[in-house]
Parts: sequence; C-alpha cells; structure tokens
Amino acid sequence: MIDFKDILTAKNYVINSYFLKEVLKKNLNLNEMLLLMYFVNSEIKTLDIPVIQKEIFLSQKDILEAFNTLVLKNIIELKVHTDNAGKIEEKVSLDNFYLGMSEKINAEIKEEKKENIYEVFQRELERSLTPMEYEIINAWLDNNASEELILGALKEAVYNGVRSFRYIDKIIYEWSKKGFKTMNDVNNHLANKIKVTKQEELFDYDWLRENDEI
Repeated sequence: MIDFKDILTAKNYVINSYFLKEVLKKNLNLNEMLLLMYFVNSEIKTLDIPVIQKEIFLSQKDILEAFNTLVLKNIIELKVHTDNAGKIEEKVSLDNFYLGMSEKINAEIKEEKKENIYEVFQRELERSLTPMEYEIINAWLDNNASEELILGALKEAVYNGVRSFRYIDKIIYEWSKKGFKTMNDVNNHLANKIKVTKQEELFDYDWLRENDEI
C-alpha cells in the first residue's frame, strides 16, 4: 500500500526564510514564485518548458509569462554559453537574485551589529544611552569607523576612568587620523612605540658611569 504521507512530506524542493522574504518584497505572484523556486532548486537551469511543466504543473503560457516577468524585474537572466564541444546553449542565471539577497542579508547583519554595539556601550557605561549618544554612535559608523575600533576606544576610555563620549570621540579621531582600521593596528603601533622608547632609553644610558660605580 502506498503511504501518501511519505509522498506528501518528501522534500523535493528546498526554500528558506530569506527566499520567502525576498519573494514577498518583490510582490511575485504564485506562478512567478513557483518558477523561481524551480530554478533555485534545479541543477540544470534551462528554459525547458516540458520539463518545467512536469515539475510545477503550469501551462506553457503561464510559464512563459512568469519567465518574462522575472526577466523584466531583473531577478533572472537568460545567458548564452558555449560548451567544450562548441555547442551554444542558453542557461538561466540567478546571479541578480542572489546578489540582491546577499546585499540585503549583509545589511541586516550590519543592523544587528549596530544594535549589539548599543548594548555594549550601555553595559560598559552602566547606564542607558541618550538619544544624542545613539546619534553619535551612528555617526561614527556612518563615517566608516569600524565597530571594533569604536568598542576599543570605549574600553580605552573606561580603563582610563573617563566615561565621556567627547573623550571616546577624540580617541576615535586620533586613531582614524593614523589610519588604524582594527585594534590590531592600534596594538601594533603601541608595541612599536614601546620598542622605540626602550631603544632610546638603552642609547641614553651612561654605561661608562655604571662601570665607575661598580
């Protein structure tokens, strides 16, 4: 006896939450979403209408209309390839779709990092941030100061017992002026500075006088 439950729960197509979110943002209709889902899951991405019909059960007219709409929306693209035998073939490219998703995911990750940096500031300063302080942190990020550098300046200020945004801003400004991008740049600079100072102390030492005192 055929177990229809196994058939209906078989995972022939795989989609994730990012795919669904992108589809909703682009206002795709059901046919467009089904065709896009087919191409995402297909290893050989060609506009083979008879094969597509067997997979998503749309008419030839519906498939062509959905395909043309996806092309017009710059979600997919039909590219011409030449194989090793010199045969020319057309393949469907989803590069535009993946690139758009990648940019949005990176933007979301960046936004999450912004939220985290606020929490770190509040924990280190042991108080809530004011609206003006939120704006200052955003301004640092918008001016390409890395999150790592900003948090490093915060820790430097707390270590020195100065929990002032003006003081933190001054540290960030000085580090940025020196071209520091990460805390490794800061630490390497400090290490070299200490090394130079020790060398200067070594050359300034009066070795002849030391011998007289022995």
